[in-house]
Formats: sequence, structure tokens, C-alpha cells
Amino acid sequence: MATKLKNLSDHNIADIPSAKGMGFGIVVSEWNSEITESMSKAAIETLMKYGAKEKQIIKKYVPGSFELTMGAQFLAEYTDVDAVICIGCVIQGETRHFDFICQGVTSGITNLNMKYGMPFIYGLLTTNTLEQAKDRAGGKHGNKGVEAAVTAIKMLALEKSLK
Repeated sequence: MATKLKNLSDHNIADIPSAKGMGFGIVVSEWNSEITESMSKAAIETLMKYGAKEKQIIKKYVPGSFELTMGAQFLAEYTDVDAVICIGCVIQGETRHFDFICQGVTSGITNLNMKYGMPFIYGLLTTNTLEQAKDRAGGKHGNKGVEAAVTAIKMLALEKSLK
């Protein structure tokens, strides 16, 4: 398991570019809100730590993780953001519902990256248990929200370096 080898919140500060002047959208699933709120809070704190201003961050909610892709598309179309962070949590249950949701969100976010030519960041936890989700939302494995925010900053910096 990758997070057992690396804490999601550990990053070399010298390797993270400034987020000054960058605009971010964050779309957050209301389902498993204990987890997603922790992740979105960590993402916002991280963006601001590296120079983003609060007014440059737009946070919106969708009912569940499956709706993350449409919410992210709305942010891309109707706001002036440079990147969108998608935050959700799907926990394995007794049916195949987990598989369909995870596959749909993964494909949807990949397609948005290609369609819009802007970073849509995959901040979806796909865990077997609530305990595993808590471990990755501020627990012993760090916070996926931090990792998602750092990824957004780095992807925008990469784009800027190539222009």
C-alpha cells in the first residue's frame, strides 16, 4: 500500500512552487463528510500556506463522489479557476457499487483533464474501511487533501514553465 511507504502530508517545502496568483476550485462530496471536510480543510490550508489568497479559492459541494466530475466541470465552465481539486471518499461496501463509483469518477476526472487542458486533481479516497479513510484524512498516513493541493500547485507551475 503506497501510503504505508509515504505520508500523504510530507513534502519537501523547497520543491513546492508559489501558489501566488493561482485560482483554485475545490469540489467536495457531502457523502462521508467527516472525511471530506478534513481533506478540504487541509487542501485550503495548504494552498494558502504556499501563497494562494482565500478569495482565489472557490469551494463547492456535490451530493456524492460520483457527482465530483460534473461539479468540477461546472467550476471549470462558470468560474475563473486555473485548477480544480476533486475531494471525495468511497468506502467499500457489500456490493459492487464501490467499483462502479470509483471507475466512473476516475474516468471522469481523467476526461476533464483532457477536455479542458487544465489540472483536475484526483483527491478521491478509495478505502476498504472507515478507519483507513480516517488514516488518510489527517490520521497516521497524513492527509490526502494536502497531497491534492500540492499536486494542483505543481501542475500549474509545470504548465507555466512550458509556456
